[in-house]
Amino acid sequence: MAAVLLLLLLSAAALAARGALPPPEQAARVARVVLHSCDWGALATLSAQDGLRGHPFANVFSLSDGAPGPGRGSGVPYLYLTDMEISVRDLRVNSNASLTVSLAQTPYCKKHKYDPQNPLCAHIIFCGSVVKVNDSEAAIAKKALFSRHPEMESWPKDHNWFFAKFNITNIWVLDYFGGLKIVTPEEYYSVKP
Repeated sequence: MAAVLLLLLLSAAALAARGALPPPEQAARVARVVLHSCDWGALATLSAQDGLRGHPFANVFSLSDGAPGPGRGSGVPYLYLTDMEISVRDLRVNSNASLTVSLAQTPYCKKHKYDPQNPLCAHIIFCGSVVKVNDSEAAIAKKALFSRHPEMESWPKDHNWFFAKFNITNIWVLDYFGGLKIVTPEEYYSVKP
């Protein structure tokens, strides 16, 4: 058993050495790299809708923490939202949410033949709240989102789109065997991806 674990650790270290993913002991960097690699995430809210009130409700949203490319991510998950969206209606009642991003949406896991549920197909779970950005941050959010999702610029203006961000309060990283790793927001924002 120890030999198998050592082999898995060595293979994870070899992947990290090739620049694919930081080593598992650098959980904050892993979280930053995974978020920056993802174009969308599953946002879970507490439903405020009739018949679902108080139940978890997950929905997919496009996101971006910065323009594509290594080292260009801010770590802040930005979203482009409208009040017409059902999850945004939930957020108006309770802004608390969780956001999950996974390398399963990238070529990484298929290349390595990792099932999306395999811990080596890293995923990150953020908890916090979704808030509308202020005017000074809107330009940053717009650049981050439209650089990855150019279609957004042509979405109907009468939908009253606005820029928002996910305010991170807790971070869990699952990128290796042995369970979740907890990363503080301070650790997360202090590392370079």
